Amino acid sequence: MTEPDNRESLRPILIVLPNGYADWETPMISAAGADFYGVQVRHATPGGGDVVSMAGLRVTGLPDIAPRSDEIIVLCGGDIWASDNPPEVEGMLRKARDAGHVIAGICAGVTALARAGLLEGTDHTSNGTDFMDSVVPGYAGRERHRDTPRALSDNGIITAPGTAPRSFAEEVLRAAGVPEDQLNQMRALLQAENTA
Repeated sequence: MTEPDNRESLRPILIVLPNGYADWETPMISAAGADFYGVQVRHATPGGGDVVSMAGLRVTGLPDIAPRSDEIIVLCGGDIWASDNPPEVEGMLRKARDAGHVIAGICAGVTALARAGLLEGTDHTSNGTDFMDSVVPGYAGRERHRDTPRALSDNGIITAPGTAPRSFAEEVLRAAGVPEDQLNQMRALLQAENTA
């Protein structure tokens, strides 16, 4: 991939990894974002500490979530978001949104956005309407849920089903300021295996 020449103007990204995070949902953001495009990417977890992914990948020494300046906040999915005791991030999300941060959630991470009230008046998607109804019944903005296989971006909120890590990465990197021609190149490379 060709590296962009606007690295100084790219918005940084903060990826929140809950314990039991879904391994496949954010690597294209962190790896391609940092390596190919020069986006500053860092990771955190609610309360700080160590986390283990669904597949057993251990990440140690993560800081607590403390958004900086204009970071895009990305919630990686994981079953814990849909549990009876999800991490409490709603206050942080509302405060960050009020400060102008772009907020993104994939898979069950979208439920945290719903609990924070960030989906009201915003087109969004997730793992499905039935999934959202079972986890966050009657959430504000339910009427704007779209059952679509791709990520959606609306009003500074990015959402995606867990099966859409590629389009999710594309929307997050677009919000970070990666040029459209670079995103088109990334999309073409990632879709090439499906056209061969």
